[in-house]
Amino acid sequence: MTTVMSQPKAPGELAPDFALPAVAGPETISLSDYRGHSPLFLALMVGLWCPFCRRQIVQLGKVEGKLKALGVESLVVVATEPENARLYFKFRPTRLRLASDPGLSTHRAYGVPKPEPTPAMMQAMEETYINPTGELPEPLPIRQASMAIEALDGYACTPTDQADVERQWPQLKGLFMIDRGGIVRWVDIECGTEGLAGIGKLPSEDVILDAARACVA
Repeated sequence: MTTVMSQPKAPGELAPDFALPAVAGPETISLSDYRGHSPLFLALMVGLWCPFCRRQIVQLGKVEGKLKALGVESLVVVATEPENARLYFKFRPTRLRLASDPGLSTHRAYGVPKPEPTPAMMQAMEETYINPTGELPEPLPIRQASMAIEALDGYACTPTDQADVERQWPQLKGLFMIDRGGIVRWVDIECGTEGLAGIGKLPSEDVILDAARACVA
């Protein structure tokens, strides 16, 4: 896929700092909150309009306690306004610490790709079948799979969600394991190894925990 930005931050590179509004309250969350104190598992999602992101947040919530037991804190950045995220998580609570970044500034800083939606890419999306969470009866083309999960959720996009879609799509997601010194030690970028077939997929829990163990070793 052709992208419109630089390469993602790689293991061994300094993690860019950030300062983002928390979803749970009025405070600001920054990388400096963790530097010198604990490693950080940083998940950069897009807006809540993305059914795959909503599923991944649930999955990551199940890993959060295991990461904490290893001494690794977790932070999920959701690319929507804090008020929109607060409303969503009021009814779908999570143990994850959440920050808001509707403008994708953290994605840009960490080099998470945003593909150029060329005609070739759009055709490939119609020809690539996915079932990233295994809950569909069979794999479907990417757009149809997204719509099918929306239907299962009964999720109705708000005007804020729609504005997020128009500003963000087709931004990819990224996961980063950052050591207590602020150095990136592990990276996983959506579609990085599988191409479009990797949309909506997370690494397995074992892969994430192994990365955490290596980070604290």
